[in-house]
Amino acid sequence: MANGWAPDGAVQDQIEDSLKDAVAAARASMPRGEGLKECEVCGDRIPDGRRRAIPGVRTCVSCQSGREQRPVFSGINRRGSKDSQLR
Repeated sequence: MANGWAPDGAVQDQIEDSLKDAVAAARASMPRGEGLKECEVCGDRIPDGRRRAIPGVRTCVSCQSGREQRPVFSGINRRGSKDSQLR
């Protein structure tokens, strides 16, 4: 069912594009390269098991947990209404 001038499947295309962008952003923010032996935030030692599990890790578990609890906004607005653009 088309919506105005939008072709059939436009909403699904929008959803898929949003998911692709979110995956690309998550992959870009993943650590790479040589990991640290000490947390760059608090200075505590990062366990060897964590360093093996996550190549390029830079923070300990508690500091990473704190980072993940903060809200992150992507800044991508795919909705066409002015109200969504004003947020």
